[in-house]
Amino acid sequence: MRGASVSTDQYHEPPSELSAEVRTFARMCASLSEEAEAIGWYEQRIAVETDEDAKAIMTDSLGEEFKHFSMELEFLLRKKPQWRETARGILFKEGDIVEHGEAAEEAASSS
Repeated sequence: MRGASVSTDQYHEPPSELSAEVRTFARMCASLSEEAEAIGWYEQRIAVETDEDAKAIMTDSLGEEFKHFSMELEFLLRKKPQWRETARGILFKEGDIVEHGEAAEEAASSS
């Protein structure tokens, strides 16, 4: 065992060669992925839970996971203006999601 060293599982390059900013970004990406996974788990648990008190607690926990997911996504989008611009063209719009995505990607890459 390595002792108190930081896990490097989330890195694809040697952590010592990455800036602090890139390491933070990688940690936030990992956290976003973990929150998304937890959201999926809670959705499944809630779908099969028959005890109403347990279901209420799980539903509250699900809301916390979604809040954390949203905060992490916002952090990442603030760090990547082109991603933010693409997201603006997709999120909270009626209509075809794929069409919005294609148009948003094109618009963001041409700016």
